Amino acid sequence: MSLFVLEAILWIFGIRGHIPRDDGFPYGRGSASLAADSRPLMRLLIAAVISIVLLALALWAAVWLAIQLL
Repeated sequence: MSLFVLEAILWIFGIRGHIPRDDGFPYGRGSASLAADSRPLMRLLIAAVISIVLLALALWAAVWLAIQLL
């Protein structure tokens, strides 16, 4: 089951399939716009924020459960 969870997380963050194959690398930067260059950074920022939120919720749930069991 853990492989399915890992695959789902990679799919959500768009990490799978990012490696170009069979001469998929461009030969130069060409006329790439600034907005196109900032997409990976934005995706990384969103992934970091979602991870922090999920960890905070897990910590909150653990503390809440501990208080309820006391």
